[in-house]
Amino acid sequence: MSKHSIDTPAPAVAPAIDPRLLVREEGFKGYATEFKRKVRGGELGSLPVVIGLIIIWLAFSLNDSTYLKASTATYVAYYGVGIGLLSVGLVFVLLLGEIDLSVGSLSGLSAAVFAVLAVNHGINPWVAVLVTLLTGAVIGALQGTVFAKLGVPAFVVTLAGFLGWQGVMLWLLGTTGTINLPDTGLNHYLQGSSFFLNGDIAGAYILAALGVASMLIGNIIEQGRRRKAGVPFRPTSEIGLRVGLLAVGAFGIAYILNQDRGIPDATVLFLALLIITDFVLRRTSYGRKVFAVGGNIEASRRAGINVAAIRISVFAISGAFAALAGMAIAGTTNAAGQGGADPNNLMMAIAAAVIGGTSLFGGRGRVWSALLGVLVIESIQYGLNLLGLTQDANYMIMGAVLLAAVIVDSLARRTQKSAGRA
Repeated sequence: MSKHSIDTPAPAVAPAIDPRLLVREEGFKGYATEFKRKVRGGELGSLPVVIGLIIIWLAFSLNDSTYLKASTATYVAYYGVGIGLLSVGLVFVLLLGEIDLSVGSLSGLSAAVFAVLAVNHGINPWVAVLVTLLTGAVIGALQGTVFAKLGVPAFVVTLAGFLGWQGVMLWLLGTTGTINLPDTGLNHYLQGSSFFLNGDIAGAYILAALGVASMLIGNIIEQGRRRKAGVPFRPTSEIGLRVGLLAVGAFGIAYILNQDRGIPDATVLFLALLIITDFVLRRTSYGRKVFAVGGNIEASRRAGINVAAIRISVFAISGAFAALAGMAIAGTTNAAGQGGADPNNLMMAIAAAVIGGTSLFGGRGRVWSALLGVLVIESIQYGLNLLGLTQDANYMIMGAVLLAAVIVDSLARRTQKSAGRA
């Protein structure tokens, strides 16, 4: 080997550039640079879902001019709540790379528990709600314990729950198979006739203003905190752009909903829970631990994270959301019945999370995935209903959409590995 080859220094590796610094130094040009970098690295985010939604809306509107009406928005906003709540709980489990197949049956069981307590035994409806949510959380924690402590695969544990809890639900409902729910307590706000501020036009606009204001205040506080700490922060121009886009979307949706009856109370509850759970996952140490365990279990153990406790907790959260979802689904018919444990609810909830961008392989996703996925699913279902297609076509189309979402997820992960970002 020549002296020249020995003395030649190795090529320097370009240091990673923080996206906030890139935007601050290059202005809006930095957005384009950062977007290209993410796409090349397989970090597609919500882009495939947004493109898919635009295609879906255009396709159905071209076939039926009544599709793009305010009544469609109200339908999607209301009937997507039950599946959306199921999906939010599943996002926590999917972030660990696991699955909970029991949520569909557990939602039906929870509605039955509420009905038996509030109707058959005359217990205060709000107390019955609390007991119902605790029932879902305890059952979820029990299944999580069997998985985390005994080492039984989550697929097997929750598959057993899928069968077992459905049997308990049928036993509670009795020979009639249905218990009508009272128009009181939480059930009143989960009904299709219940709208925020009694459907007053100001209701939707107030919510839009609160959402925009909270985002603006939160971004300004974070910017000040990071500036004071001397670390990269979002420039004011980016904050203004983000808040402006949110304002356009929020007030636009509020305007559309107000053309019908306003925003359903059930949707308000769903959005509030999305904000809370998003904060928990992105802004708390617990959320960081969930992502850490989902990304690398062994590294999490060495970092001192109680992996078993995290696993049990996410299944408890999934169970609690399944219980609330069961009440929301029962609210659409004002009755707790066998349909509350419809296996299709489970499939649609998993599909919503995956279509929205949560990875089946763990470590990547957000609770807002549930909202995006539900928008896709309910938009398709409403469009198919308008076209008069049969249920078999509905199943085939939804299966194709889910498969496409999983393929996109797999290709994105492969690209990330190639780019050294997985």
